[in-house]
Amino acid sequence: TRTRFSFESAMERLGGSVITLAEAKVSSSAKGESLSDSIRIVEKYCDAIVMRHSLEGSARLAAEVSNNPVINGGDGTNQHPTQTLLDLFTILETQKKLNRLNVALVGDLKYGRTVHSLAYALSLFGCRLYLISPKSLCMPDYVLKELKEHKTRYSEHLRPEKIMNKIDIFYATRIQKERFADAIEYEKVKDVYIINKPLLVNVKKNFRILHPLPRVNEINYEVDDTPYAYYFQQASNGLWVRQALLALVLGGKI
Repeated sequence: TRTRFSFESAMERLGGSVITLAEAKVSSSAKGESLSDSIRIVEKYCDAIVMRHSLEGSARLAAEVSNNPVINGGDGTNQHPTQTLLDLFTILETQKKLNRLNVALVGDLKYGRTVHSLAYALSLFGCRLYLISPKSLCMPDYVLKELKEHKTRYSEHLRPEKIMNKIDIFYATRIQKERFADAIEYEKVKDVYIINKPLLVNVKKNFRILHPLPRVNEINYEVDDTPYAYYFQQASNGLWVRQALLALVLGGKI
């Protein structure tokens, strides 16, 4: 919802308009139309396509068949590159740099497309990554392979407590209930990481908590009023970053 709202607002602020497609269950895809055919038709009505799809690799397929720019708004559990752009902007805003930071990626690292994209990006800046998750939700091998190829320093942890004093950016994510076929398995891990004030006692002054949102209960509301909470400002940055991205792909000036 946030991705769609920010892209719609960004396009309108640039002086453009937005056509929002119906959900798949009530659109032509429900009648059996292929994704490639849908894209070939949709591109006739617009100058750019922002695409959110449940299928991994869908945005790449769309880009291969479309003559117009295609922006990946999230493809299944794979990637969320525009979220990463606003994450990088927010990190730069809070840390005044992107290189050689200590970044903790926390929560659902298996299905969380935001952390997959962010891990790739941070590997380009020599950051040290702390991957904190339950064993059942650890970072996929294909992401770890990419980190190794970039010689990115990383370590995997089950708990964050012992490394909190080393972290610059704490990137929290929710445990995604919709990814679990077994409700019992979800209940086992849903509350495994809850950020509260006691956890923040020994953090660095520049320490900031980010979250792609929505949150469930992984960040206690008491944290919202601390100087370390930056997730709402992070969300607001999505508008400016996506406005700039649209201007770039449509040939405008920033």
